Amino acid sequence: MRPTIDVPLTLDRESGVPLAVQVAVQLREAMRTGGLRAGERLPSTRGLATLLGVSRTVVTDAYQQLYAEGWLDGRHGSGTYVADEALPYEKAEGRDVRARRAVHREEAPPGMVDLRPGRPWVFGYDKAAWRRAWRSAGQLPLNAFPDPYGHPELRELLAEHLRRARAVPVGAGNVMVTRGTGNGLDLIAATLLGPGTRAGVEEPGWRAAPRIFASRGAEVVPCPVDEQGVIVEALPDDLRVLYTTPAHQFPVGGRLPIPRREKLLAWARRTGAIIVEDDYDAEFRYDVAPLPALYGLDPGRVVLLGTLSKSLGPDVGLGWLVAPAVLLDAVAERRGRLADRTSGPVQRAVATLLEGGDLDRHLRRMRLEYARRRAAIVEALGPYVRGDTAGLHVMVALPAGVAPGLVREAGERGVLLDTTEAHHHGPPRVHGLVLGYGSASRADVRRGCAVIRELIPPGAA
Repeated sequence: MRPTIDVPLTLDRESGVPLAVQVAVQLREAMRTGGLRAGERLPSTRGLATLLGVSRTVVTDAYQQLYAEGWLDGRHGSGTYVADEALPYEKAEGRDVRARRAVHREEAPPGMVDLRPGRPWVFGYDKAAWRRAWRSAGQLPLNAFPDPYGHPELRELLAEHLRRARAVPVGAGNVMVTRGTGNGLDLIAATLLGPGTRAGVEEPGWRAAPRIFASRGAEVVPCPVDEQGVIVEALPDDLRVLYTTPAHQFPVGGRLPIPRREKLLAWARRTGAIIVEDDYDAEFRYDVAPLPALYGLDPGRVVLLGTLSKSLGPDVGLGWLVAPAVLLDAVAERRGRLADRTSGPVQRAVATLLEGGDLDRHLRRMRLEYARRRAAIVEALGPYVRGDTAGLHVMVALPAGVAPGLVREAGERGVLLDTTEAHHHGPPRVHGLVLGYGSASRADVRRGCAVIRELIPPGAA
């Protein structure tokens, strides 16, 4: 166990500012300036309350606020820590901008139920098919000059996969093979963005998107969502790029309905913006018919991103970027200058999985298995569940302020959870849990949901 860091705090009892707010402000400033660093252990609520001569409630309220903002992280049996992503603020163009870094999420400790989102079940693949794919990849000679677009054969197979699985009428000339969604989004950002540009992200949404856009010099603009997806009327007219997840919004879980899709495309045509459509888990749908991809409705204004990280596993490291030919050429040119490439052997292995139908068979098996896990969540937490028609996660809606404490208590009882508050770029506006069921067995899903149900306060629905 790491030693507890000394926290120098001073409270002004004559001030009109509540003591809990004073504690939160000073701790937040210490984390901004580097006085408190990622991974450092804070005093317990009881210990800090004794040190400051205040009630334990004061410190508890301050900690809960910082949990909700993503500054603190609770670890089972070992106390409260500065979150791994809490880094000092950096000055940029005269404004305070919170700098974040992507961090490796540790595996769940033995015996813990991991219901955090973002991971698929990586144990259900056909091992014989996997070995065949890699034997095929081993026969491919090394290429001294990798094609920035990807192997022509795989591009053809991916185009056919998209026509079959997503009803996207696309040719191989519009497909680029990437290393995954993050890589594809970064290539688009590197091509279209820079200082002086503005890029929209869903609020709340995938936390990597604003980091990627900011790293390419763009001003990040949070765009609010509701239970159906991004709110078109709230979009500003000066965005160069808008990142969105219309098939299954992350983390709220809504599916963008057809009328709103048409409004969104009309907005893009009017403003000249490029919509980046992340189709990250569209293969998994439950009890609903698929909605057409935005790209299929207007290929001239949409870039479609896809990945195998949810359907097969993130370790494969392969995805695709579908765009108009002119834009795809610009991305390929930029990619060459960045010396960015997708592994040739990985491309050959995935091509073999597609050629033999092994990937389709795997998707059918996993769609059935995920449907059973999703059904277990709906059965246990039905009144609280939102966004359960697709994907590998649901949202559990809760009143503001409930989720951070519930996460801590669940951790003490062996269940790892995530909050919607942690997926905001700005102040939290959507409250609850983001419940992932990809990496947990059905038995663990039931066990975790039972704990959650016991911890939800009465009348929270």
